[in-house]
Amino acid sequence: MTRPENPSRTRRPRTRPLLTSAVCVLAASLALTWSAPAGAGPSDSGLKGAVDTILADARLTGGAAGVVIADAETGERLYQRAGTDRLMPASNTKLLTSAAAMALLGPDHRYTTEVLSSGDRDGSTLDGDLHLRGDGDPTTLAEDYDALAADVAASGIRRVSGRILADDTHFDAQRLGRGWAGDDESSYYSAQISALTVAPDTDYDAGTVIVEVRPGAKPGDRPKVTVTPDTDYVRVDQKGSATVAAGQPDTLAVERRHGTNTIAVDGNIPVGASATKEWVTVWEPTGYAAAVFADALDRHGVRVAKSPRLGRATPADARPVAVHRSMPLRELLVPFMKLSNNMHAEALTKTIGHRATGRGAWGAGLAAIGGYLRQEGIATDTLRQADGSGLSRFNIVPAEQLVRLLLAVRAAPWYADWHAALPVACAPDRAVGGTLRTRMCGTPAALNTRAKTGSLTGASALSGYVKDAGGRELVYAIVLNNYLASSVKSVEDAIVVTLARSDTAAETIATVVPRQSRADRAPTADQGECAWRKPQFC
Repeated sequence: MTRPENPSRTRRPRTRPLLTSAVCVLAASLALTWSAPAGAGPSDSGLKGAVDTILADARLTGGAAGVVIADAETGERLYQRAGTDRLMPASNTKLLTSAAAMALLGPDHRYTTEVLSSGDRDGSTLDGDLHLRGDGDPTTLAEDYDALAADVAASGIRRVSGRILADDTHFDAQRLGRGWAGDDESSYYSAQISALTVAPDTDYDAGTVIVEVRPGAKPGDRPKVTVTPDTDYVRVDQKGSATVAAGQPDTLAVERRHGTNTIAVDGNIPVGASATKEWVTVWEPTGYAAAVFADALDRHGVRVAKSPRLGRATPADARPVAVHRSMPLRELLVPFMKLSNNMHAEALTKTIGHRATGRGAWGAGLAAIGGYLRQEGIATDTLRQADGSGLSRFNIVPAEQLVRLLLAVRAAPWYADWHAALPVACAPDRAVGGTLRTRMCGTPAALNTRAKTGSLTGASALSGYVKDAGGRELVYAIVLNNYLASSVKSVEDAIVVTLARSDTAAETIATVVPRQSRADRAPTADQGECAWRKPQFC
């Protein structure tokens, strides 16, 4: 951590790879098997015939597909299939949000979390209150609150006669997005949004705690539970859990109860089993931040007489005591886009709203994003954006508008940073490959295409850039909806690999089609972005 001046702190992003290169390649080889077309496809022998052949995959029968492919330099459309149809883009919505954030906030934008004091000082006693004020940083860690507490202690304050007043008024009080599913309340990809929050790890999953459950030493023992960060803000109820004999089924489940901060650990875990690790949302992240900060003050010998209060605006005459500044937006884009972090998207949406109107609200942010998109030639009257992340099923965006955006941003001064934040196919490091790190391995698209993934039940999307065999850069948007199969990712990949194998200018097309597994054809009840399935999936 660099410290340019006291008491402010600037933090750079930290990452931790979860999969080794060997495991990534193995996973990819199991997931994708490429073959030439088994039979005669459409009569067109060029790019249209190739892509039409891929989209004839039985998994898309009865579904919808919007696909547009263009030359990145000229914008010439090389392929169009239902490009104007409004389809659910899932996390491809983040393309809109991230581009608008770079344009409207700027790549150097940093979030600020401050501690201020009000009242009189009498030696080491503050006869008043400490104000913890945030403006939406979704990357603040427990250690950052600890550093703020250390600075409070270093300022000479040892006793506070009042309380911590948590100021989250930079954002409104609406915590959950429009159309978010109620049964996702406990899931970390659907955390509540506040201007003050805590991330438990360097994936920066704001508004969550990590609950790890290990079996006891012998059958009948209570499983061992740890919570990160170590906080009393959440309570663990494990009365319904037990360690069972080795070889018995592992039925353990971890979920926060509705409207509370009680996390229920239920079911059985066998002796010798691997730990169960779940990222679980908290109820009211402002209180979470205040609790973590209060604990840090106590560790640093600062005694606060009264319990925290939430949602209190900081008085204008409050005096600064300590400041933490986030990484700049250009660096925050990396965990945001590589790992498809929903909470980053929503924090940025509300931040854009505050910048534009003084209101940190979804409505204000989405209106400002729409204004930016119109300036870039995007036909916003053909789409609907309901949130920043794509978690809402109310989002509908035509593939043609995604391609227009991908073409337009290439002229932006911040394009290089934005482009670098897109996941890279078959790059095993999570900080590079992100949600594409196990896809298209062993093909010309590996380490070639950069794209944003997207997944919800019955909706899958992949939009980005790839160079073909002749060195021509192509832009593509693939949005697939209303299918019943468990996955259509290999359909998307087949299109991109075909582009990477072909010389589109010379019209030398090398078509590949994905080989279906029986599991791919089976209907599924639930599906989400692969990065959302912690800790080591996809």
